[in-house]
Amino acid sequence: MGSGRHGWKISLIFHRSPSTDPKTRHQHAPPKEFVCPISNTLMADPVIVSSGHTFERSCVQACKSLSFTPTLPDSSTPDFSAVIPNLALKSTILNWCTTSLIDPPKPLDLLSAHNLILQLKSCKTKSLEEKTELTRWPSQCSSSSEESVGTTPTSITSSDVETLIYNSSEEKDIITKLKSCEVHEQEAALVSLRKMTRNEELPRVSLCTSGLLSALRSLITSKYASIQVNSVAALVNLSLEDKNKVKIVRSGIVPPLISVLRFGFAEAQDHAAGAIFSLALDDQNKSAIGVLGALSPLLHALRSDSDQARHDSALALFHLSLVQGNRTKLVKLGSVGVLLDVVRSGRMTSRVMLVLCNLAASLEGRPAMLDGGAVGCFVEMLSRNEFDAVATRESCVAALYGLSHGGLRFKGLAKEAGAEAVLTKVEEVGSERAREKVRRILEVVRGRDDEEGEEIDWEELLNSGEVSRSWFQLGCGMDVSGSKWNLADS
Repeated sequence: MGSGRHGWKISLIFHRSPSTDPKTRHQHAPPKEFVCPISNTLMADPVIVSSGHTFERSCVQACKSLSFTPTLPDSSTPDFSAVIPNLALKSTILNWCTTSLIDPPKPLDLLSAHNLILQLKSCKTKSLEEKTELTRWPSQCSSSSEESVGTTPTSITSSDVETLIYNSSEEKDIITKLKSCEVHEQEAALVSLRKMTRNEELPRVSLCTSGLLSALRSLITSKYASIQVNSVAALVNLSLEDKNKVKIVRSGIVPPLISVLRFGFAEAQDHAAGAIFSLALDDQNKSAIGVLGALSPLLHALRSDSDQARHDSALALFHLSLVQGNRTKLVKLGSVGVLLDVVRSGRMTSRVMLVLCNLAASLEGRPAMLDGGAVGCFVEMLSRNEFDAVATRESCVAALYGLSHGGLRFKGLAKEAGAEAVLTKVEEVGSERAREKVRRILEVVRGRDDEEGEEIDWEELLNSGEVSRSWFQLGCGMDVSGSKWNLADS
């Protein structure tokens, strides 16, 4: 009897659900970036809006249909004019659910979202005290707040205590001065913030709060040079920490950064290019930065008189062009011509070639590069062999390899540029990876003997009726009247 009771107790311990254990419940609290600021629930279908914030799709639809603009916990207001899926964040949330042994979230249905927004609108009509409590988080407007994701208790470590002390002693003072009407107080706060966040990780992480970012956002486009320069420089320091990158983009700070990159003071433009480059390093930010309009000013900055602005813009474009949507936008913006002009000028060849490699390897960029003379440009660069680094030469080979998937069009352009002789020499001196790419390019340029060994009488084939003359002329680019290939027009 005694042993049976003991075994029964053990079985209870083993079968107790972790989700109901108060000691382990805090371990499943999701990061704030995974939670919709409107519904306060784990997002199942996250979307990015024009201001850079991310919400559950149904919440955005409900806000737009009810003409409601919520006030977020950081006192900012989102812009719903453009909406794109945040596929990177969705994948990250699903991976987190898998590792945390939690069921994936289900999308919030539109009816529930409408009811939630109506509840928020009702909260706004109440007294100031109630508004402060109820519009902060939707879950606080209901009696089931304990079931909400955002109210899950979390443990506090000694480092958290240190951070809270740091925030209470420094953040309030800085934010107060940043919001001051006196320019000298704003400047003093920005200089202090810039110094504190220059080298140390702790102040960069602890000071990157929604309140400070909101105060900083309003100063980035200041008409005073010192305010604009120091505010953007401080933002660069904050963006150096991986923990801050998504938070900064979601604060709506990218649009003013783009404005500075376009029209700001010269030194502030340098910092703005660096800030966008730093923020673009996070995969969750790449699509949002492209949608918000950063690509065009970054392309323009490649022609800047400042080395720093040019280099940071090129690196930002490289990381942003890793996303298909941004590659499509770059092609539509006419980036191929701009990038090839920069390469021909011999300035920043190594960095710009990285962007061109991304475009050459994509279905979106390959036709534009073939049309823009990229094959001749790269072959000429390889023939001169005047690269600043071996990696630049290999990038050139990699770009040609990407273009070699362009079929007959590439083959004709490569032969016209004399690529075979140049690539044969490169094959002798390149790395193993480069030599392998060169061998594959040469296979395309030379073609197979069985494909070129027999000459085809195209006129006889057309007259036989097996192939229509109009289809062949339009589809293959042949000048039927002269029986000659016209690859340049294909």
